[in-house]
Formats: sequence, structure tokens, C-alpha cells
Amino acid sequence: MALITPFRDGEVDYSTIDELIEFQLENGIDGIVPVGTTGECPTLSHEEHKKVIERVVKCVAGQVPVIAGAGSNSTAEAIELAAFSKKVGADATLQVDPYYNKPTQQGFYQHFKAIAEEVDLPVVLYDIPGRCGAGMTADTVVRLSEIENIVAIKDATGRMDHVSEIATRCDLTILSGDDSMTLPIASVGGKGVVSVVANIVPADVKALTDLILEGDFAQALKWHKKLFELCRNLLSLATNPIPIKAAMAMLNMAPEEMRLPMVPMDQQKKAVLQHTLKEYGLL
Repeated sequence: MALITPFRDGEVDYSTIDELIEFQLENGIDGIVPVGTTGECPTLSHEEHKKVIERVVKCVAGQVPVIAGAGSNSTAEAIELAAFSKKVGADATLQVDPYYNKPTQQGFYQHFKAIAEEVDLPVVLYDIPGRCGAGMTADTVVRLSEIENIVAIKDATGRMDHVSEIATRCDLTILSGDDSMTLPIASVGGKGVVSVVANIVPADVKALTDLILEGDFAQALKWHKKLFELCRNLLSLATNPIPIKAAMAMLNMAPEEMRLPMVPMDQQKKAVLQHTLKEYGLL
């Protein structure tokens, strides 16, 4: 699951991080991804970013894998964060497309190759062109799959043919980057999801992914339908992680506080979200 980074009075709220991790572990989650998109990594200082990774690794204490968000649009910075993640005991790193730079396909390849070769940790690629201004072709992903410690890809392209081509041409583990796409991506070879909605319903997401891994797509479809509206609204009412933080505040799980340029959701959309939580049975 993709962990939020809670803030309180402008500072990272480490005690709430501990509580959220305990909640995830109690509900049988398979892995935790701190300081990714959902964790608001762009507004954390480098020191905060590292402290959050270290705190999560310490709190998880080896009970499930920690895939540390360690990406950057600077290759040197991504290598530094990945090396730190390894030093403090993370099990893998999540490496996002370099944002703003808009590299060529060769630039993508050389960026991820440099990280993988410099730091001896499994790498999960994170292809999310909508947040980065550019994304990888299937050819680039297949080339990267040949590098030994590039082991998986989190796909948030929303393009099923693209996912199908990757699944057909290489053996990377494919994880959905959008909760509502978990089952569709699984239908062409995906193995799970780096989930936002799991911040509030980890056991339900776990139920869905367990059924997928068991090959029971008929029962998985029932969970997909139950989760769909909640998943869609958490990613469409406003930019992630604005809705999930609003939902967690409504459920008294974490403060809604964000750092600029992210701002809380307006009241009209909060009313829609509150209705969705009630319909789901959470309120």
C-alpha cells in the first residue's frame, strides 16, 4: 500500500505514521510504500524524506517488505536516496519516471539503469506519465527488464494495451498504480496494486489481491465492484493525495493537513466523499 505522510502543525507527524503502520500490519497488508506520490514526497525536505523511510522500516521491523519511494528527476539524487534506503534496511525502492525533465526514451533507460547498477536493491519502476509529463514505451520497459535487479513495474498509464505488451514481452512483476485498474490489469498478467485506498480499507484490498493471485477472478470481480466507486472518487475528486487525506480525517485516522501547493478539498467535493464513505459502510 502507498502510505500517506501525515503532517501536524507543519511538521511530519511520526507518531501517526506508527499508528497507521500498525493498522496496516493488523489487517494483513503485503507491503508498505512510504514517500511515493501518496506520501507527498515533493514537499518533504531530503532530511524528512530519509527520516520517514527510516521510521517506516523501523516500525515495520521486517514483518512485510518496505519499498521505499526513492525516486527523483535527478539521477544522482535518486541514487543517494536509494543508497540510504538500503543502508537503513528497506527491501526495495520505487523509482518514478523523472518528472519535469521529460527525458527521451534513452534518457529513461540510462536513468533507471544507473540507479539499479549503483545500488544493490530490487527496483520497482513507476511509470506515471500523467504526473511526469512523459512516460516509457514498452520497448524501454522491456530493455530495463533485462537488468538483474529491476524486478517490477508499477503501471499508472491507464493503457491496457501497453500493460498487455509489457506482460507479453518480459517477466517483470506488474503492479497496478490505480486502485480501480487492479482487476483489469490482473486480467492481462498483473499481480497486485500499490494501493491508495488501502490506507483506509487494507483488508478489503488484500481480499481482492489474494483472490487474483489464487486465480479466482469471479470472486475478485465482486470485490472490484464493491471497491470501485470508493477507488474512483479517491483518485478523481481531486489530485491524489487530497481525497485520501480528507477521507482519513473524516475517519479520525490522520490529520487532513497538507503542504502547499497541495490544498484541502472544497466542501462540495467533501460532501460527495463523505457520502461515498457512508455508502461503503465506513461512516
